[in-house]
Amino acid sequence: MPQFDRPKDLARRMARDTARRRLPHADVYRRETFSLPRVAAREKAREMFQRYPKAAYMTAIESWRELPGGDIEFTMRRLPSAD
Repeated sequence: MPQFDRPKDLARRMARDTARRRLPHADVYRRETFSLPRVAAREKAREMFQRYPKAAYMTAIESWRELPGGDIEFTMRRLPSAD
């Protein structure tokens, strides 16, 4: 016959499990944000992808937006080094 936990034991175990899930995860990515005219923004993004290839550094454009003056603000994300 299975042994059931007392409510107090169950609450303690659930609290411990929840606390484990809430531990902050280290974010190892490096981010750089640029605000450039559209053509220069494209060139900068291409330069970053050439310098830090996606396959080795997991390089990505994390976010981008068009600013009121027409410039593009974007954030590039990559790993600090490749193995």
